[in-house]
Amino acid sequence: MKPTVNRLPIAINMPLAVRMRPRSLDEVVGQQHLLQSGSPLRVLASADGAGAVSVILWGPPGTGKTTLAQAIAHSSGRSFIELSAVSSGVREVRAAMERAQADLDLYGTSTVLFLDEIHRFTKSQQDALLPGVENGWVTLVAATTENPSFSVVSPLLSRSLLLTLEPLADDELRALLSRAITDDRGMAGSIEVADDAREVLIQLASGDARRALTALEAAAATVAADKATESAAKPVVTVEVVAASVDRALLRYDRDGDEHHNVTSAFIKSMRGSDPDAAIHYLARMIEAGEDPRFIARRLVVHAAEDVGMADPQALLIAVAAAEAAQLIGWPEARIPLAEATIYIATAPKSNTVIAAIDAAISDVRRGGFGVVPIHLRHSHNRGATLLGPGKGYKSPHNDPRGVLRQQYLPDQLADRSYYQPTDRGNEHAVRDRLDKIQRITKGM
Repeated sequence: MKPTVNRLPIAINMPLAVRMRPRSLDEVVGQQHLLQSGSPLRVLASADGAGAVSVILWGPPGTGKTTLAQAIAHSSGRSFIELSAVSSGVREVRAAMERAQADLDLYGTSTVLFLDEIHRFTKSQQDALLPGVENGWVTLVAATTENPSFSVVSPLLSRSLLLTLEPLADDELRALLSRAITDDRGMAGSIEVADDAREVLIQLASGDARRALTALEAAAATVAADKATESAAKPVVTVEVVAASVDRALLRYDRDGDEHHNVTSAFIKSMRGSDPDAAIHYLARMIEAGEDPRFIARRLVVHAAEDVGMADPQALLIAVAAAEAAQLIGWPEARIPLAEATIYIATAPKSNTVIAAIDAAISDVRRGGFGVVPIHLRHSHNRGATLLGPGKGYKSPHNDPRGVLRQQYLPDQLADRSYYQPTDRGNEHAVRDRLDKIQRITKGM
């Protein structure tokens, strides 16, 4: 007897996010960059699946990893096995492989194995997947919120396509909510949602479809309870209902509007002003308003280089580490390294000499102030250049016991130009003293 495909029944007591899960790839909202005609996911969802390859879906929570796997299962007509790394081990993986091999041998039916949260599997557990993937018993669809380069073993990673999912855009969340309000699987038109309340739901979701639908469901339950004894028109979800349902203050913060820029500006200026409390406050407002952690991380990296600079070069390393950590672990834990970098940068000594130096040099170059490279500094590693003289007269600092010597490096046109002017703050105090000593030798000062 030919095996059947797993299909989840839709029950009214299921969460709204589960009830509204797309039944085919055509119903999927968002991730259109992965769903174009002929894409790996489209091939995987086709009836025969010829040419299908295993894929690893990497993206933040609520971006559709499980949704895509379920849609593939419903579309492909192939056997579908779903495992979660939270509740499954090597025994379950091996059982799934044996079943898939039997289905292929007995019925010629291929199997799609969906493994959720693969990053939670140990190396040995992931290794157990390799024979099935290698021999084509299963086509693996794995989902992870963590960077696969760190969380998936290399042999499995090399046998799979890595597909990156993005947080849903506001317009995509708006379409998702509209469908849930009117669709028979959702609210079936039993409620109305005010336009401003819909925008608040989008703001709270921060690109997470599951979060948007969960908040809508909570708000609908609240307004339905309030209207239970009334027979008037449809209950209406308002901003106040949303705030009461999700039990949190609603920040006035539009990611594309003025308040976004106001809070970002206050965040940066608080760090520049060495006020860690204010900086942490504005960081919290950005986090709670659903700001993209990558945007926050970029601001930290820029600020560490621009406003701390050489006064404490360690600040840039910490900002970059926080950016990488935020990308690796995602929300909510990402708030911790971002906060650590914020506090470090806010309390670090400040100097803008780095940006002043590079901007001054760029300004000179744009005005045509560059001149010719001094002949003793030109490339001399070829016979023709040696005959023409480039490199002649160059003196290597390594041949001087002090490690520096008097020699002109700037073009003649800019010989007396000084771009970098260190301050007396933090690490730059030591840099300034050393640079003074160097320049007394190199420029005869």
